Amino acid sequence: MTPKDREFWIKEWEREKPGDTHAVHKGFASPEYWDRAAASYNKNPDEVRERRMDKTLEMLSQKGLLHEGIRILDIGCGTGLHAMTFARQGARVTALDFSRGMLDRCRLDLEKEPGLKGKILLLCEDWHGIDTRKRGWEGHFDLVVAFMSPGIATPDTFLKMMACAKKGCAIRSWAAKRENPIMEALWKKIMDRPLEDKPQTIFYKINLLFSMGFFPDVFFDPVAWDQKIPLEDEFRNQLAFFKNVSRRPGKELAGLIRAYLEEISVDGHVIKQLESVTATVIWTV
Repeated sequence: MTPKDREFWIKEWEREKPGDTHAVHKGFASPEYWDRAAASYNKNPDEVRERRMDKTLEMLSQKGLLHEGIRILDIGCGTGLHAMTFARQGARVTALDFSRGMLDRCRLDLEKEPGLKGKILLLCEDWHGIDTRKRGWEGHFDLVVAFMSPGIATPDTFLKMMACAKKGCAIRSWAAKRENPIMEALWKKIMDRPLEDKPQTIFYKINLLFSMGFFPDVFFDPVAWDQKIPLEDEFRNQLAFFKNVSRRPGKELAGLIRAYLEEISVDGHVIKQLESVTATVIWTV
């Protein structure tokens, strides 16, 4: 096999599994984590701005992938930020997420915009378990998107996403190491080693696309934001994450997390910071 072959890039992608990057994906890949995170997700104006909605809409429109009546599948829709934006442009959106907490946030926001009624179908589903053929989804949606979604963290789930697209796809993911001081400090305390997370599977996806004869548009954006989160909320977030990563007993794990968060908290809150780079990839099929 050579870098021109599809199987080469699938195997390279699969080789990530033993490392910290795959472990971090595993930590984020549970409904419980996102249910906990839903309370603070997309509430910081800086965080929302970093979603680059205007830029995304412009790029999709230029490629003919966003217009009145277009059918969109949004994998890992979260609080519905993108789904609602697409619906305002006249799209019909099927938005799925495995987190009921995230979908509840989306429903609350939808109630504030009666004009979007009937334009978004919300499904509480895990993308890994959906049989797209039985549902008649293969080749059904004009556009399929997955922005910052753990749902397409493997070659199989990525190719399944592509199979549902009639006209095009768009994905967004981390393209550089995430500077996340709280996670890095807790990882060292809990896992007894520094965190070696290099979340660049986006480059396997891009090269896989090239090997399949697709020539995507790619744009990179720096990301930097912080959140002020109640200590108890962040404690539950981190506990849900590390329960999927660490083998430490639950009581011991909870004690380590709480002790560190109490140490860095001010007035019952912690400041959660993140700095990195994202890559958005758009291609037609």
